[in-house]
Amino acid sequence: MYRYDEFDQTFVDERVAQFRDQVARRLTGEIPEDAFKPLRLMNGVYLQLHAYMLRVAVPYGVLSSRQLRQLAHISRRYDKGYGHFTTRQNIQYNWLKLEDVPDVLADLAAVEMHAIQTSGNCIRNTTADQFAGVAADEIEDPRVYAEIIRQWSTLHPEFSFLPRKFKIAVTGAPNDRAAIKTHDIGIGIVQNAAGETGFEIFVGGGQGRTPVVAKRIRGFLPKRHLLSYLEAILRVYNQLGQRANIYKARIKILVNTVGIEEFTRLVEDEWQYLKDTALDLPAAEIERINAYFAPPAYDTLAHDDPAYEEKRLTDPVFARWARTSVHAHKKPGYAIVTISLKPVGGIPGDATAEQMEAVADLADRYSFGELRVAHEQNLVLADVRQRDLHALWQQLQAHGLATANVGLLTDIIACPGLDYCNLANARSIPIAQRISERFADLNRVHDIGRVTLNISGCINACGHHHVGNIGILGVDKKGTEYYQVTLGGSADENTEIGKIIGPAFDEHQIVDAIETIIGTYLEIRKNGESFIDTYRRVGLSPFKETLYATH
Repeated sequence: MYRYDEFDQTFVDERVAQFRDQVARRLTGEIPEDAFKPLRLMNGVYLQLHAYMLRVAVPYGVLSSRQLRQLAHISRRYDKGYGHFTTRQNIQYNWLKLEDVPDVLADLAAVEMHAIQTSGNCIRNTTADQFAGVAADEIEDPRVYAEIIRQWSTLHPEFSFLPRKFKIAVTGAPNDRAAIKTHDIGIGIVQNAAGETGFEIFVGGGQGRTPVVAKRIRGFLPKRHLLSYLEAILRVYNQLGQRANIYKARIKILVNTVGIEEFTRLVEDEWQYLKDTALDLPAAEIERINAYFAPPAYDTLAHDDPAYEEKRLTDPVFARWARTSVHAHKKPGYAIVTISLKPVGGIPGDATAEQMEAVADLADRYSFGELRVAHEQNLVLADVRQRDLHALWQQLQAHGLATANVGLLTDIIACPGLDYCNLANARSIPIAQRISERFADLNRVHDIGRVTLNISGCINACGHHHVGNIGILGVDKKGTEYYQVTLGGSADENTEIGKIIGPAFDEHQIVDAIETIIGTYLEIRKNGESFIDTYRRVGLSPFKETLYATH
Protein backbone atom coordinates (compact mmCIF):
# COMPACT_ATOMS: atom_id res chain seq x y z
CA MET A 1 0.00 0.00 0.00
CA TYR A 2 1.04 3.61 -0.47
CA ARG A 3 3.27 5.18 2.18
CA TYR A 4 3.62 8.88 2.97
CA ASP A 5 6.83 10.60 2.00
CA GLU A 6 8.24 13.50 4.05
CA PHE A 7 6.18 16.03 2.09
CA ASP A 8 2.91 14.19 2.75
CA GLN A 9 3.62 13.93 6.46
CA THR A 10 4.68 17.55 6.81
CA PHE A 11 1.57 18.75 5.02
CA VAL A 12 -0.82 16.67 7.16
CA ASP A 13 0.94 17.70 10.40
CA GLU A 14 0.71 21.37 9.42
CA ARG A 15 -2.99 21.02 8.63
CA VAL A 16 -3.59 19.54 12.12
CA ALA A 17 -1.82 22.50 13.74
CA GLN A 18 -3.83 24.98 11.67
CA PHE A 19 -7.12 23.37 12.59
CA ARG A 20 -6.15 23.15 16.25
CA ASP A 21 -5.78 26.92 16.26
CA GLN A 22 -9.09 27.38 14.42
CA VAL A 23 -10.95 25.15 16.89
CA ALA A 24 -9.45 27.03 19.85
CA ARG A 25 -10.69 30.32 18.41
CA ARG A 26 -14.12 28.83 17.72
CA LEU A 27 -14.41 27.63 21.32
CA THR A 28 -13.59 31.10 22.65
CA GLY A 29 -16.14 32.68 20.31
CA GLU A 30 -13.53 34.52 18.28
CA ILE A 31 -14.74 32.68 15.17
CA PRO A 32 -18.55 32.48 14.80
CA GLU A 33 -20.17 29.28 13.50
CA ASP A 34 -20.95 30.67 10.05
CA ALA A 35 -17.27 31.49 9.53
CA PHE A 36 -16.11 28.25 11.17
CA LYS A 37 -18.36 25.95 9.12
CA PRO A 38 -16.27 26.01 5.91
CA LEU A 39 -13.10 25.51 7.98
CA ARG A 40 -14.42 22.43 9.76
CA LEU A 41 -15.88 20.97 6.56
CA MET A 42 -12.46 21.26 4.90
CA ASN A 43 -11.27 18.95 7.68
CA GLY A 44 -14.14 16.46 7.43
CA VAL A 45 -16.05 17.71 10.49
CA TYR A 46 -19.86 17.85 10.37
CA LEU A 47 -22.28 19.15 12.98
CA GLN A 48 -25.07 16.58 13.23
CA LEU A 49 -28.15 16.14 15.41
CA HIS A 50 -26.40 15.24 18.67
CA ALA A 51 -22.68 15.82 18.26
CA TYR A 52 -19.88 16.51 15.81
CA MET A 53 -19.13 13.80 13.25
CA LEU A 54 -15.70 13.25 11.72
CA ARG A 55 -15.34 11.43 8.40
CA VAL A 56 -11.89 9.91 8.00
CA ALA A 57 -10.50 9.19 4.54
CA VAL A 58 -9.52 5.61 3.75
CA PRO A 59 -8.04 5.98 0.25
CA TYR A 60 -9.58 3.41 -2.10
CA GLY A 61 -10.56 1.45 1.03
CA VAL A 62 -7.09 0.13 1.93
CA LEU A 63 -5.92 0.00 5.57
CA SER A 64 -2.95 -1.46 7.38
CA SER A 65 -3.43 -3.33 10.65
CA ARG A 66 -1.55 -0.48 12.38
CA GLN A 67 -4.02 2.04 11.03
CA LEU A 68 -7.04 -0.04 12.05
CA ARG A 69 -5.68 -0.30 15.60
CA GLN A 70 -5.40 3.48 15.70
CA LEU A 71 -8.99 3.79 14.48
CA ALA A 72 -10.01 1.49 17.32
CA HIS A 73 -8.05 3.61 19.80
CA ILE A 74 -9.78 6.77 18.55
CA SER A 75 -13.23 5.19 18.87
CA ARG A 76 -12.51 4.11 22.44
CA ARG A 77 -10.88 7.33 23.64
CA TYR A 78 -12.92 10.00 21.88
CA ASP A 79 -16.17 8.36 20.75
CA LYS A 80 -18.49 5.70 22.21
CA GLY A 81 -16.30 2.71 21.42
CA TYR A 82 -17.20 2.06 17.80
CA GLY A 83 -16.83 3.44 14.28
CA HIS A 84 -19.11 3.39 11.25
CA PHE A 85 -17.73 2.21 7.89
CA THR A 86 -19.37 3.98 4.97
CA THR A 87 -20.32 3.42 1.34
CA ARG A 88 -17.34 5.58 0.28
CA GLN A 89 -14.96 3.13 1.99
CA ASN A 90 -14.33 5.66 4.79
CA ILE A 91 -14.98 5.53 8.53
CA GLN A 92 -17.07 7.98 10.55
CA TYR A 93 -17.14 8.83 14.23
CA ASN A 94 -20.54 10.15 15.29
CA TRP A 95 -20.06 11.31 18.89
CA LEU A 96 -17.02 13.60 19.00
CA LYS A 97 -16.54 16.73 21.05
CA LEU A 98 -15.23 19.62 19.02
CA GLU A 99 -12.39 20.27 21.46
CA ASP A 100 -11.15 16.69 20.91
CA VAL A 101 -11.11 16.78 17.11
CA PRO A 102 -7.57 18.25 16.75
CA ASP A 103 -6.23 15.44 18.95
CA VAL A 104 -8.09 12.90 16.81
CA LEU A 105 -6.55 14.39 13.67
CA ALA A 106 -3.11 14.27 15.28
CA ASP A 107 -3.61 10.61 16.14
CA LEU A 108 -4.63 9.96 12.53
CA ALA A 109 -1.60 11.81 11.19
CA ALA A 110 0.62 9.57 13.31
CA VAL A 111 -0.46 6.61 11.15
CA GLU A 112 -0.57 8.41 7.78
CA MET A 113 -4.28 9.21 7.77
CA HIS A 114 -6.39 12.37 7.62
CA ALA A 115 -9.89 13.70 6.96
CA ILE A 116 -9.06 16.21 4.20
CA GLN A 117 -11.53 16.37 1.29
CA THR A 118 -14.03 14.03 2.92
CA SER A 119 -16.47 16.95 2.76
CA GLY A 120 -17.11 20.05 0.68
CA ASN A 121 -17.43 20.79 -3.02
CA CYS A 122 -14.23 19.05 -4.02
CA ILE A 123 -13.05 15.67 -5.30
CA ARG A 124 -13.88 13.25 -2.49
CA ASN A 125 -12.17 9.96 -1.62
CA THR A 126 -11.59 7.97 -4.80
CA THR A 127 -13.05 4.51 -4.33
CA ALA A 128 -12.06 1.20 -5.88
CA ASP A 129 -12.85 -2.49 -6.03
CA GLN A 130 -12.31 -3.94 -2.56
CA PHE A 131 -10.70 -6.99 -4.22
CA ALA A 132 -8.19 -4.83 -6.11
CA GLY A 133 -4.87 -6.48 -6.84
CA VAL A 134 -6.01 -10.00 -5.93
CA ALA A 135 -9.26 -10.72 -7.80
CA ALA A 136 -9.16 -13.70 -10.15
CA ASP A 137 -11.05 -11.75 -12.84
CA GLU A 138 -8.91 -8.60 -12.68
CA ILE A 139 -7.24 -7.10 -15.77
CA GLU A 140 -4.99 -4.78 -13.77
CA ASP A 141 -4.73 -3.37 -10.24
CA PRO A 142 -6.92 -0.23 -10.00
CA ARG A 143 -5.30 0.91 -6.72
CA VAL A 144 -2.33 2.26 -8.67
CA TYR A 145 -4.55 4.66 -10.62
CA ALA A 146 -6.74 5.49 -7.63
CA GLU A 147 -3.55 6.56 -5.83
CA ILE A 148 -2.41 8.65 -8.80
CA ILE A 149 -5.84 10.33 -8.83
CA ARG A 150 -5.59 10.91 -5.06
CA GLN A 151 -2.27 12.68 -5.40
CA TRP A 152 -3.45 14.74 -8.37
CA SER A 153 -6.77 15.76 -6.81
CA THR A 154 -5.68 16.55 -3.24
CA LEU A 155 -5.83 20.34 -2.85
CA HIS A 156 -5.93 20.80 -6.62
CA PRO A 157 -6.17 24.61 -6.87
CA GLU A 158 -8.62 24.55 -9.76
CA PHE A 159 -10.95 21.94 -8.29
CA SER A 160 -11.14 22.83 -4.60
CA PHE A 161 -14.35 24.82 -5.11
CA LEU A 162 -16.42 22.90 -7.63
CA PRO A 163 -20.14 23.54 -8.19
CA ARG A 164 -20.83 20.49 -6.02
CA LYS A 165 -19.11 17.48 -4.44
CA PHE A 166 -17.44 15.15 -6.91
CA LYS A 167 -16.91 11.39 -6.75
CA ILE A 168 -14.64 9.11 -8.79
CA ALA A 169 -14.44 5.29 -8.74
CA VAL A 170 -12.04 2.88 -10.44
CA THR A 171 -12.40 -0.82 -11.19
CA GLY A 172 -9.89 -3.19 -12.75
CA ALA A 173 -12.24 -6.06 -13.59
CA PRO A 174 -15.12 -6.62 -16.03
CA ASN A 175 -17.26 -7.60 -13.03
CA ASP A 176 -17.78 -4.17 -11.52
CA ARG A 177 -17.49 -4.28 -7.72
CA ALA A 178 -16.88 -0.51 -7.42
CA ALA A 179 -20.24 0.70 -8.80
CA ILE A 180 -18.47 2.99 -11.26
CA LYS A 181 -21.64 3.95 -13.16
CA THR A 182 -23.13 5.57 -10.05
CA HIS A 183 -20.26 8.11 -9.88
CA ASP A 184 -19.56 11.52 -11.37
CA ILE A 185 -16.67 9.84 -13.18
CA GLY A 186 -16.38 6.06 -13.42
CA ILE A 187 -13.18 4.47 -14.70
CA GLY A 188 -12.88 0.89 -15.86
CA ILE A 189 -9.60 -0.72 -16.86
CA VAL A 190 -10.04 -2.41 -20.24
CA GLN A 191 -7.95 -4.10 -22.91
CA ASN A 192 -8.07 -3.13 -26.59
CA ALA A 193 -7.71 -5.33 -29.64
CA ALA A 194 -3.94 -4.85 -29.59
CA GLY A 195 -3.74 -6.20 -26.04
CA GLU A 196 -2.95 -2.79 -24.54
CA THR A 197 -4.59 -1.79 -21.26
CA GLY A 198 -6.24 1.58 -20.87
CA PHE A 199 -9.41 3.13 -19.50
CA GLU A 200 -13.09 3.19 -20.33
CA ILE A 201 -14.52 6.47 -19.02
CA PHE A 202 -18.09 7.07 -17.82
CA VAL A 203 -19.46 10.47 -16.80
CA GLY A 204 -22.54 11.83 -15.09
CA GLY A 205 -23.68 9.07 -12.78
CA GLY A 206 -25.15 9.74 -9.37
CA GLN A 207 -28.00 9.12 -7.00
CA GLY A 208 -29.76 11.67 -4.76
CA ARG A 209 -33.02 13.27 -5.85
CA THR A 210 -32.14 12.76 -9.54
CA PRO A 211 -30.66 9.26 -9.96
CA VAL A 212 -28.76 8.78 -13.21
CA VAL A 213 -26.63 5.98 -14.66
CA ALA A 214 -23.33 7.33 -15.99
CA LYS A 215 -22.85 7.44 -19.76
CA ARG A 216 -19.76 6.30 -21.60
CA ILE A 217 -17.72 9.20 -22.91
CA ARG A 218 -14.67 7.30 -24.17
CA GLY A 219 -14.21 3.62 -24.93
CA PHE A 220 -10.43 3.50 -24.67
CA LEU A 221 -8.10 6.06 -23.14
CA PRO A 222 -4.35 5.31 -23.10
CA LYS A 223 -2.87 5.26 -19.62
CA ARG A 224 -0.63 8.25 -20.12
CA HIS A 225 -3.66 10.48 -20.77
CA LEU A 226 -5.59 9.65 -17.59
CA LEU A 227 -4.99 12.90 -15.70
CA SER A 228 -5.23 15.21 -18.70
CA TYR A 229 -8.59 13.67 -19.66
CA LEU A 230 -9.95 13.89 -16.10
CA GLU A 231 -8.78 17.49 -15.96
CA ALA A 232 -10.63 18.25 -19.20
CA ILE A 233 -13.86 16.77 -17.81
CA LEU A 234 -13.56 18.73 -14.58
CA ARG A 235 -12.75 21.98 -16.39
CA VAL A 236 -15.91 21.70 -18.48
CA TYR A 237 -17.91 20.97 -15.35
CA ASN A 238 -16.30 23.82 -13.42
CA GLN A 239 -17.06 26.26 -16.22
CA LEU A 240 -20.63 25.22 -17.03
CA GLY A 241 -21.97 23.53 -13.88
CA GLN A 242 -24.69 25.41 -12.03
CA ARG A 243 -23.71 27.07 -8.77
CA ALA A 244 -26.90 29.00 -8.02
CA ASN A 245 -29.08 25.92 -7.40
CA ILE A 246 -27.66 23.15 -5.19
CA TYR A 247 -30.17 20.67 -6.60
CA LYS A 248 -28.93 21.21 -10.16
CA ALA A 249 -25.23 21.54 -9.46
CA ARG A 250 -23.99 17.97 -10.00
CA ILE A 251 -22.28 17.02 -13.26
CA LYS A 252 -25.11 14.56 -14.02
CA ILE A 253 -27.47 17.52 -14.49
CA LEU A 254 -25.03 19.25 -16.82
CA VAL A 255 -24.55 16.09 -18.91
CA ASN A 256 -28.30 15.56 -19.19
CA THR A 257 -28.90 19.23 -20.02
CA VAL A 258 -26.40 19.52 -22.88
CA GLY A 259 -26.55 15.86 -23.93
CA ILE A 260 -23.75 13.31 -23.88
CA GLU A 261 -22.70 14.04 -27.48
CA GLU A 262 -22.26 17.78 -26.85
CA PHE A 263 -20.63 17.16 -23.48
CA THR A 264 -18.19 14.78 -25.12
CA ARG A 265 -17.37 17.38 -27.77
CA LEU A 266 -16.72 20.01 -25.09
CA VAL A 267 -14.41 17.66 -23.22
CA GLU A 268 -12.54 16.61 -26.35
CA ASP A 269 -12.07 20.26 -27.33
CA GLU A 270 -10.73 21.13 -23.87
CA TRP A 271 -8.51 18.06 -23.91
CA GLN A 272 -6.68 19.30 -27.00
CA TYR A 273 -5.04 21.93 -24.82
CA LEU A 274 -4.10 19.46 -22.08
CA LYS A 275 -2.94 16.22 -23.65
CA ASP A 276 0.72 15.70 -24.48
CA THR A 277 1.65 18.23 -21.80
CA ALA A 278 3.09 18.02 -18.29
CA LEU A 279 -0.14 16.23 -17.28
CA ASP A 280 0.90 13.16 -19.26
CA LEU A 281 1.70 10.22 -17.00
CA PRO A 282 5.21 8.90 -17.70
CA ALA A 283 5.50 5.12 -17.66
CA ALA A 284 8.22 5.50 -15.04
CA GLU A 285 5.82 7.29 -12.69
CA ILE A 286 3.18 4.60 -13.11
CA GLU A 287 5.82 2.01 -12.28
CA ARG A 288 6.97 4.01 -9.25
CA ILE A 289 3.45 4.05 -7.82
CA ASN A 290 2.91 0.45 -8.86
CA ALA A 291 5.88 -0.56 -6.70
CA TYR A 292 3.94 0.49 -3.59
CA PHE A 293 1.38 -2.18 -4.46
CA ALA A 294 3.84 -4.99 -5.15
CA PRO A 295 2.34 -8.37 -4.17
CA PRO A 296 3.36 -9.80 -0.81
CA ALA A 297 5.60 -12.86 -0.44
CA TYR A 298 3.05 -15.52 -1.35
CA ASP A 299 3.75 -19.15 -0.65
CA THR A 300 3.79 -21.58 -3.54
CA LEU A 301 0.64 -23.62 -2.95
CA ALA A 302 -1.59 -26.09 -4.70
CA HIS A 303 -4.67 -24.65 -6.35
CA ASP A 304 -7.11 -26.37 -3.96
CA ASP A 305 -6.06 -27.02 -0.39
CA PRO A 306 -7.23 -30.49 0.78
CA ALA A 307 -7.65 -29.41 4.42
CA TYR A 308 -9.99 -26.60 3.34
CA GLU A 309 -11.98 -28.92 1.11
CA GLU A 310 -12.31 -31.46 3.95
CA LYS A 311 -13.57 -28.83 6.41
CA ARG A 312 -16.17 -27.68 3.90
CA LEU A 313 -17.41 -31.25 3.54
CA THR A 314 -17.48 -32.09 7.25
CA ASP A 315 -18.56 -28.78 8.83
CA PRO A 316 -21.83 -27.51 7.28
CA VAL A 317 -21.85 -24.25 9.27
CA PHE A 318 -18.37 -23.42 8.03
CA ALA A 319 -19.36 -24.43 4.50
CA ARG A 320 -22.32 -22.05 4.61
CA TRP A 321 -20.04 -19.18 5.67
CA ALA A 322 -17.51 -20.08 2.97
CA ARG A 323 -20.19 -19.98 0.25
CA THR A 324 -20.84 -16.30 0.85
CA SER A 325 -17.66 -14.92 2.44
CA VAL A 326 -14.86 -16.63 0.49
CA HIS A 327 -14.01 -15.41 -3.02
CA ALA A 328 -11.63 -16.49 -5.76
CA HIS A 329 -8.03 -15.25 -5.53
CA LYS A 330 -5.65 -15.01 -8.48
CA LYS A 331 -2.93 -16.92 -6.59
CA PRO A 332 -3.29 -20.68 -6.20
CA GLY A 333 -4.04 -21.79 -2.64
CA TYR A 334 -5.21 -18.33 -1.50
CA ALA A 335 -8.65 -16.81 -0.98
CA ILE A 336 -10.27 -13.41 -0.43
CA VAL A 337 -12.47 -13.18 2.69
CA THR A 338 -15.25 -10.67 3.26
CA ILE A 339 -16.00 -10.04 6.94
CA SER A 340 -19.66 -9.21 7.44
CA LEU A 341 -20.43 -6.18 9.61
CA LYS A 342 -24.13 -7.08 9.44
CA PRO A 343 -25.01 -9.36 12.38
CA VAL A 344 -28.65 -10.07 13.12
CA GLY A 345 -30.08 -6.97 14.80
CA GLY A 346 -26.85 -5.03 14.31
CA ILE A 347 -26.22 -1.62 12.79
CA PRO A 348 -24.89 -2.06 9.23
CA GLY A 349 -21.28 -0.94 8.94
CA ASP A 350 -20.60 -0.51 12.65
CA ALA A 351 -17.59 -2.14 14.31
CA THR A 352 -16.59 -1.87 17.95
CA ALA A 353 -13.08 -0.98 19.06
CA GLU A 354 -12.61 -4.57 20.18
CA GLN A 355 -13.72 -5.91 16.80
CA MET A 356 -11.40 -3.53 14.95
CA GLU A 357 -8.48 -4.66 17.08
CA ALA A 358 -9.42 -8.29 16.51
CA VAL A 359 -9.54 -7.78 12.73
CA ALA A 360 -6.16 -6.01 12.86
CA ASP A 361 -4.71 -9.03 14.68
CA LEU A 362 -6.25 -11.41 12.14
CA ALA A 363 -4.88 -9.31 9.27
CA ASP A 364 -1.40 -9.65 10.76
CA ARG A 365 -1.79 -13.37 11.27
CA TYR A 366 -3.49 -14.34 8.05
CA SER A 367 -3.33 -11.52 5.46
CA PHE A 368 0.07 -9.79 5.45
CA GLY A 369 -1.14 -7.02 7.78
CA GLU A 370 -3.54 -5.43 5.30
CA LEU A 371 -7.31 -5.17 4.97
CA ARG A 372 -9.91 -3.40 2.87
CA VAL A 373 -13.17 -1.53 3.42
CA ALA A 374 -15.92 -2.49 0.94
CA HIS A 375 -18.47 0.05 -0.26
CA GLU A 376 -21.11 -2.42 0.97
CA GLN A 377 -19.92 -1.50 4.51
CA ASN A 378 -18.00 -4.71 5.18
CA LEU A 379 -14.30 -5.46 5.71
CA VAL A 380 -12.06 -7.67 3.58
CA LEU A 381 -8.94 -9.75 4.18
CA ALA A 382 -7.46 -10.06 0.71
CA ASP A 383 -4.70 -12.67 1.04
CA VAL A 384 -5.75 -15.63 3.20
CA ARG A 385 -4.29 -19.08 2.60
CA GLN A 386 -7.06 -21.61 2.02
CA ARG A 387 -5.65 -23.87 4.71
CA ASP A 388 -6.13 -21.03 7.25
CA LEU A 389 -9.77 -20.33 6.40
CA HIS A 390 -11.31 -22.62 9.01
CA ALA A 391 -9.14 -21.23 11.82
CA LEU A 392 -9.89 -17.67 10.66
CA TRP A 393 -13.62 -18.41 10.65
CA GLN A 394 -13.48 -19.77 14.20
CA GLN A 395 -11.79 -16.61 15.43
CA LEU A 396 -14.24 -14.39 13.55
CA GLN A 397 -17.06 -16.29 15.26
CA ALA A 398 -15.57 -15.46 18.66
CA HIS A 399 -15.82 -11.76 17.86
CA GLY A 400 -19.29 -11.75 16.30
CA LEU A 401 -17.88 -11.27 12.80
CA ALA A 402 -18.78 -14.53 11.07
CA THR A 403 -22.37 -13.91 9.95
CA ALA A 404 -22.78 -15.92 6.73
CA ASN A 405 -24.82 -13.33 4.85
CA VAL A 406 -22.43 -11.53 2.48
CA GLY A 407 -24.33 -10.68 -0.72
CA LEU A 408 -27.60 -11.93 0.75
CA LEU A 409 -30.76 -10.22 1.94
CA THR A 410 -29.50 -9.22 5.39
CA ASP A 411 -26.21 -7.80 4.06
CA ILE A 412 -28.03 -4.47 4.16
CA ILE A 413 -26.48 -1.16 3.13
CA ALA A 414 -27.90 1.64 5.32
CA CYS A 415 -27.08 5.26 6.05
CA PRO A 416 -27.17 6.56 9.66
CA GLY A 417 -30.55 8.19 8.96
CA LEU A 418 -32.50 10.26 11.43
CA ASP A 419 -30.73 8.71 14.41
CA TYR A 420 -27.74 10.94 13.58
CA CYS A 421 -28.13 13.00 10.40
CA ASN A 422 -29.78 16.41 10.40
CA LEU A 423 -30.63 16.01 6.69
CA ALA A 424 -32.59 12.79 7.15
CA ASN A 425 -36.39 12.50 7.05
CA ALA A 426 -36.67 9.04 8.59
CA ARG A 427 -34.74 6.42 10.51
CA SER A 428 -32.75 3.84 8.58
CA ILE A 429 -31.03 1.87 11.33
CA PRO A 430 -34.12 0.51 13.15
CA ILE A 431 -35.64 -0.60 9.84
CA ALA A 432 -32.43 -2.42 8.87
CA GLN A 433 -32.33 -4.07 12.30
CA ARG A 434 -35.94 -5.23 12.11
CA ILE A 435 -35.51 -6.65 8.61
CA SER A 436 -32.39 -8.55 9.68
CA GLU A 437 -34.29 -9.90 12.68
CA ARG A 438 -37.24 -10.98 10.52
CA PHE A 439 -34.85 -12.85 8.22
CA ALA A 440 -32.58 -14.13 10.99
CA ASP A 441 -32.80 -17.75 9.81
CA LEU A 442 -29.64 -18.13 7.73
CA ASN A 443 -30.91 -21.30 6.08
CA ARG A 444 -33.83 -19.31 4.78
CA VAL A 445 -31.63 -16.40 3.69
CA HIS A 446 -29.37 -18.78 1.77
CA ASP A 447 -32.40 -20.32 0.09
CA ILE A 448 -33.55 -16.84 -0.98
CA GLY A 449 -30.13 -16.33 -2.55
CA ARG A 450 -28.38 -13.23 -3.82
CA VAL A 451 -30.35 -10.02 -3.38
CA THR A 452 -29.25 -6.54 -2.36
CA LEU A 453 -31.35 -4.41 -0.02
CA ASN A 454 -30.33 -0.78 0.53
CA ILE A 455 -31.91 1.82 2.83
CA SER A 456 -31.62 5.63 2.80
CA GLY A 457 -33.10 7.98 5.36
CA CYS A 458 -33.61 10.79 2.86
CA ILE A 459 -33.47 11.64 -0.84
CA ASN A 460 -29.71 12.29 -0.67
CA ALA A 461 -29.40 8.50 -1.04
CA CYS A 462 -26.35 7.89 1.14
CA GLY A 463 -27.66 4.34 1.56
CA HIS A 464 -27.68 3.83 -2.23
CA HIS A 465 -31.34 2.80 -2.23
CA HIS A 466 -31.73 3.61 -5.95
CA VAL A 467 -29.37 0.75 -6.93
CA GLY A 468 -30.51 -1.88 -4.47
CA ASN A 469 -32.38 -4.83 -5.96
CA ILE A 470 -34.79 -3.76 -3.24
CA GLY A 471 -34.48 -0.12 -2.23
CA ILE A 472 -36.10 1.62 0.73
CA LEU A 473 -36.30 5.42 0.98
CA GLY A 474 -37.43 7.15 4.16
CA VAL A 475 -39.80 10.06 3.52
CA ASP A 476 -41.61 12.49 5.79
CA LYS A 477 -45.38 12.89 5.50
CA LYS A 478 -46.65 15.60 7.82
CA GLY A 479 -44.25 14.60 10.56
CA THR A 480 -44.69 10.84 10.16
CA GLU A 481 -41.99 8.53 8.81
CA TYR A 482 -42.92 6.53 5.72
CA TYR A 483 -40.88 4.23 3.51
CA GLN A 484 -41.03 4.14 -0.28
CA VAL A 485 -39.96 0.91 -1.99
CA THR A 486 -38.14 0.54 -5.31
CA LEU A 487 -37.37 -2.69 -7.16
CA GLY A 488 -34.91 -3.63 -9.89
CA GLY A 489 -31.89 -1.50 -9.04
CA SER A 490 -28.35 -2.79 -9.43
CA ALA A 491 -24.87 -1.35 -8.97
CA ASP A 492 -22.72 -3.76 -10.98
CA GLU A 493 -21.62 -3.69 -14.63
CA ASN A 494 -25.35 -3.70 -15.53
CA THR A 495 -26.23 -0.72 -13.37
CA GLU A 496 -29.92 0.19 -13.23
CA ILE A 497 -32.04 2.57 -11.21
CA GLY A 498 -34.88 0.88 -9.33
CA LYS A 499 -38.51 1.71 -10.06
CA ILE A 500 -40.97 2.89 -7.41
CA ILE A 501 -43.46 0.10 -6.81
CA GLY A 502 -46.30 2.25 -5.38
CA PRO A 503 -47.46 4.16 -2.29
CA ALA A 504 -45.13 4.24 0.71
CA PHE A 505 -45.49 2.14 3.88
CA ASP A 506 -45.34 3.30 7.46
CA GLU A 507 -42.76 1.99 9.93
CA HIS A 508 -45.13 -0.76 11.10
CA GLN A 509 -45.83 -2.03 7.56
CA ILE A 510 -42.44 -1.89 5.86
CA VAL A 511 -40.96 -5.15 7.19
CA ASP A 512 -44.11 -7.06 6.22
CA ALA A 513 -43.88 -5.42 2.79
CA ILE A 514 -40.37 -6.78 2.32
CA GLU A 515 -41.62 -10.20 3.43
CA THR A 516 -44.32 -10.07 0.76
CA ILE A 517 -41.86 -9.04 -1.96
CA ILE A 518 -39.54 -11.92 -1.07
CA GLY A 519 -42.46 -14.35 -0.92
CA THR A 520 -43.60 -13.28 -4.37
CA TYR A 521 -40.10 -13.77 -5.74
CA LEU A 522 -39.83 -17.28 -4.31
CA GLU A 523 -43.16 -18.23 -5.89
CA ILE A 524 -42.26 -17.04 -9.40
CA ARG A 525 -38.51 -17.64 -9.71
CA LYS A 526 -37.37 -20.30 -12.16
CA ASN A 527 -34.41 -22.67 -11.93
CA GLY A 528 -32.97 -20.98 -8.86
CA GLU A 529 -32.53 -17.63 -10.63
CA SER A 530 -31.55 -14.61 -8.52
CA PHE A 531 -33.97 -11.93 -7.41
CA ILE A 532 -32.71 -9.41 -9.99
CA ASP A 533 -32.93 -11.96 -12.82
CA THR A 534 -36.49 -12.80 -11.83
CA TYR A 535 -37.39 -9.11 -11.70
CA ARG A 536 -35.88 -8.50 -15.14
CA ARG A 537 -37.86 -11.40 -16.54
CA VAL A 538 -41.28 -10.52 -15.09
CA GLY A 539 -41.09 -6.81 -14.33
CA LEU A 540 -42.79 -4.85 -11.56
CA SER A 541 -46.39 -6.01 -11.97
CA PRO A 542 -46.41 -9.36 -10.10
CA PHE A 543 -44.71 -7.79 -7.10
CA LYS A 544 -47.06 -4.81 -7.11
CA GLU A 545 -50.16 -6.99 -7.36
CA THR A 546 -49.31 -9.15 -4.37
CA LEU A 547 -47.89 -6.31 -2.31
CA TYR A 548 -50.90 -4.04 -2.49
CA ALA A 549 -53.39 -6.89 -2.33
CA THR A 550 -52.12 -7.70 1.15
CA HIS A 551 -51.22 -4.23 2.50
